Amino acid sequence: MFTGIIEEMGAVRAVKRGANSSLLSIGARVVLDDLKIGDSVAVNGVCLTATSVDQSGFTADVMHETLNRSSLGALTVGSPVNLERAMAANGRFGGHIVSGHIDGTGHIQSIRRDDIALWYTIEAAPALLRYIVEKGSVAIDGISLTVAAVTEKDFSVSLIPHTASVTLLGRKRPGDIVNLETDIIGKYVEKLLQPKEPAAPQSSGITWEFLAENGF
Repeated sequence: MFTGIIEEMGAVRAVKRGANSSLLSIGARVVLDDLKIGDSVAVNGVCLTATSVDQSGFTADVMHETLNRSSLGALTVGSPVNLERAMAANGRFGGHIVSGHIDGTGHIQSIRRDDIALWYTIEAAPALLRYIVEKGSVAIDGISLTVAAVTEKDFSVSLIPHTASVTLLGRKRPGDIVNLETDIIGKYVEKLLQPKEPAAPQSSGITWEFLAENGF
């Protein structure tokens, strides 16, 4: 579980591509503080497991499903990445509940300045937009952000200068792909409210022949 508060920007040291998977080697500093093999790290919002840890970074396997759902397949050596360790039980919950399980990707449609703020408009599929609500939360490349506006084809968020300067989103441009994770609470509520399919009627096994044979 993550909060969407990015701890640092790391950089890809190496990418080893398999037939349907990748092994990422990521250079980092802050997240290495207490990182152990088997621990979870959100890389651009994608929950990955550290498979090795050294003094300057860690490695993580990326499976086929993750490559299909996220933008991690486009990473190359030198690519900057947002990093966040899994939330500690005694930590502050500064963002919102982020699972690190990406729902899909979106495209940055436009970026505009509004005094000190930067407005990002993200184009996304209707299947994702249905879970994005105004003043709700969304994770973009693992960053917990508040939704400022939603239309039928896109949504907008507003970044303060600090967020833009310490995360990957501040370096992105219109047309770039971003990982999106919608609020998990909305998905659970929708699932629970879906009516169950009525069970098919089961035969009792009683027939007219059975009744006649037994004196009825």
